[in-house]
Amino acid sequence: MIQIAIDGPSGAGKSTVAKAVAKKLGIIYVDTGALYRTVGYYVRSKDVDPKDADAVAALLPEIRVELKYESGTQIVCLNGENLGDRIRTPEMSMYASAVSAIPAVRAFLLETQRKIARENSVIMDGRDIGTVILPDADVKIFLTASDECRATRRRDELVAKGIATTYEEVLADMRKRDSDDRNRAVAPAVAAPDATVLDNSWMTPEESTDAVIRLVREKTGN
Repeated sequence: MIQIAIDGPSGAGKSTVAKAVAKKLGIIYVDTGALYRTVGYYVRSKDVDPKDADAVAALLPEIRVELKYESGTQIVCLNGENLGDRIRTPEMSMYASAVSAIPAVRAFLLETQRKIARENSVIMDGRDIGTVILPDADVKIFLTASDECRATRRRDELVAKGIATTYEEVLADMRKRDSDDRNRAVAPAVAAPDATVLDNSWMTPEESTDAVIRLVREKTGN
């Protein structure tokens, strides 16, 4: 059993790299951001302010979030429904950031994440994996890149999914979310003291994947 934690800001390529590493190492990939996006989606569907902690907490008993795997691909279901790319919009990014600052939401999702890690070898990505979710992970990596590089990647990803946006809009949203995530009172998005910081600004996805695998082998001796 092995636990690999990858933290870092939006657009650093965490999910792309983590998926590729999971495939090469034959372990399970857990996209924790999708869990918060799912809660945010439900909050949005109820027209509740995602920063109203009491109102959001009151909705949690109505929410059932499940992680399923089909052919090695993670699927997040909300009350039995696979939301697909509906949780991948810029609006849902901001909702995810807002609800993730609420202690009740973090507690609600904490056991879901830890249970998967207890029962499987995992690579988990997010913003507080190495600091809160898996503080004893075998390998901790903080993946980052320049603001401009991250915004370009994120814009290209959204456009490829048919979501109309511009580089300027993505950059502004990203910088706001970065600030909100870094400065939240609960589980701020910062590198764990024992994490290895990896800047992949000038790396291809393949090079980033190889760099992470090298770090895993160095840390674990495998």
